[in-house]
Parts: sequence; C-alpha cells; structure tokens
Amino acid sequence: MSTMKAVVIDETGEAEVLRLAEVARPSRVNAEFLIKVVAAGVNPIDVKTRSGKGVSGAISSWPAILGNDLSGIVVESPYESHPFKPGDEVYAMTMVPRTAGAYAEYAAVPAMFLARKPRALSHVEAAGVPLAALTAWGAVVDVAKAHEGQRILIHAGAGGVGHFAVQFASFFGGHVIATGSPRNEEWLRELGAREFVDYTSTRFEDAVSNADIVIDLIGNAADDTGSRSLATLKPGGLIVTVPTGSWPTMAEEAAAAGIRSTGFRVSPDGSTLAVISRLLDSGDVRVYVDQVFDLADAAAAHRALESGHTRGKVVLKVSDG
Repeated sequence: MSTMKAVVIDETGEAEVLRLAEVARPSRVNAEFLIKVVAAGVNPIDVKTRSGKGVSGAISSWPAILGNDLSGIVVESPYESHPFKPGDEVYAMTMVPRTAGAYAEYAAVPAMFLARKPRALSHVEAAGVPLAALTAWGAVVDVAKAHEGQRILIHAGAGGVGHFAVQFASFFGGHVIATGSPRNEEWLRELGAREFVDYTSTRFEDAVSNADIVIDLIGNAADDTGSRSLATLKPGGLIVTVPTGSWPTMAEEAAAAGIRSTGFRVSPDGSTLAVISRLLDSGDVRVYVDQVFDLADAAAAHRALESGHTRGKVVLKVSDG
C-alpha cells in the first residue's frame, strides 16, 4: 500500500480548509517507527496553525498534515529486537510541521517520542493524552516543582492541559485553586481542586491571594488574565505562562511586581509519557474525552474546539484498532 487517507490543508484559513485526501504513505527511516494511527488528538496548536498562527510559518510544503497526538499500532520497528514490536499498542506526541502529523492513517514517529499505550485506556482516550499531559507535566512538575504545601492557581482548569495540570498538582500535594465556568466546578473538585473560582461571576484576583504558583493557560488573550494573575501571587512567587505570543510584556510586568516568570514550550518525550502512563493505569490520573469525530469530520472537530466550551479533549477516530 503506497497511499493513505489523511486530512490535509493546502493553505491556512478557517476550518473549511481541512479536507480529506489520498496522499503518499510515509516511509520509516533510521530509528523511526511506522505507526497505524487509530485515533488522533485535536489541540489548540492545531487550530492556531491551521488558521495561520501557531507553527504555520514552519510549514515547508503543501499539502500539510496537522495533528500532534496519536495512539495506534506498530507496523514497522527500526530493528528486530526493539522493545516495541509490530502489533504493539503505542502512543506519542509528534513534531508538526517538521514531520507530517497524526490526522492520517499512518505516521512515521521517532523512537524517543513513543511510549506504550496505557492498558486502561482505549486508543481514543489515549490519543487525548500526549501533548496536553506533557505540557501540564512540564509546567507543573518540571518547572513549578509542585509539592505539598504549595498554593497553586490553575487557569482554565477544565481544558485539555488544565484538567491534567489540576491532577498533577494535586497528586504531588499542592493546594489547587482552579478557575472555570460553573458547570465544571464539581468535576474540577473531583479531579483534585481544593478551591474553585467561577470566572463568570468573580474576579479571580479578588478571591485568590498569597499563591506560590500560577499555571496560566490563558495569558492576556482573554481579559488580561496573565497580568491580573500577578496580584494573586506572594512576593517571589512564580507564574508559568503556556500560550504563545499572548503576553509579550510578561517578563517586564512580573519583574516590576516582584514575581518570577517564565513561558513553557512542550517537547515530545516518550520517557515522561511512560511515567504518565503508569499514573493513568493506576487510576491516579485520568483523561476526559469530551467529543469524538471521524477523521473526515476534522473541520467540525476544530470548530468544536474553537467554541471554547469543550471539557477535556477532542479526538479524531482515524481507523479501527
């Protein structure tokens, strides 16, 4: 088989630029695996890139295939004695647009990006994990070094990254304060939030003070969330802002307020993903998939994510496992 079905874009624009096409199947080289994709996660970076922002400037050829998250089955391994063999179930975050993405029936994935799919999860559930969970882990565990006694404010706690951030911060002993809409309060408390702030009725800076950490998953893209967050932190506290380009004056504003600040950019990391797999299999952490779309309905999936009202993750069903 030399071709495969994939959702591609020929140019950036609205969701309608996504189209189903027949394209060449990727070839595995060196330490790469060829993976049959069963499900692909849909992330805000996909939406931004499709619209002409995000990493669209690095797209070197058209048509381009988006999608950073995949869960699937090994078709070809780089060598016979590799621990991952044909038929094994794996999941990964890829490096779009340096390589073709996961909105396709097959993907070539470097060995260092892969981890064994959690046994407790279906492929659809697993596809919702990699980018969001690795982002949350990097911000909460690697950068903020979440630990017992910390007061940690997490914005957009019900989102894809946010619902993992709440769980990781709680797992490592943090006192989690999550912002969200009223419909998500009970659910966020179940995930580990000790306090909840309804952003639709309360200015969070009026409700939160003396925080050690802010995990900012909004930035100044909406209602100056990043700038307002500085008032919630104790002197010398840390704000970790994840969205790209949403708050260009972060460093200057934070320094003037006596607050430490940093952005965060996620990288594919199979070894960290394997640790997250153990937490998922043990039930200490869970993924919530809000909506599932067929591959051909990728445009509808993007529109759902753009609505801003999804809980957890949106996933594309690509093929049968």
